[in-house]
Amino acid sequence: MERLTRKEEELMKILWKLEKAFVKDILSEYPNPKPPYNTVSSLVRVLQEKGIVGYKQYGNTHEYYPILTKEDYRKVFLREIISDYFDNSFARAVASFVEEEEVSDDEVKEIINLIKNQ
Repeated sequence: MERLTRKEEELMKILWKLEKAFVKDILSEYPNPKPPYNTVSSLVRVLQEKGIVGYKQYGNTHEYYPILTKEDYRKVFLREIISDYFDNSFARAVASFVEEEEVSDDEVKEIINLIKNQ
């Protein structure tokens, strides 16, 4: 699976939150200034063509829902980041956060506990 564009990710975050929605519902979740209705509609159709979004048709209207789960996309995205920036080393990725003081001592303990319980 290819990585989503920034605009596709933004739309998918909304659809994951809503679980199913018409274009007007998706549009209402965007911050101001909102994109044009036709832009959102086109973007949803692109995602549908990629097999990431499905739909149920009601006459001329489509209700869209995510086929790709947020968890599955997160796994792909994280693997790509780890591969591209940390030489396929999860340890280096975590160490980077620790070095930047982005991870608290409690979070480090939590990570260690998660690893031990696997």
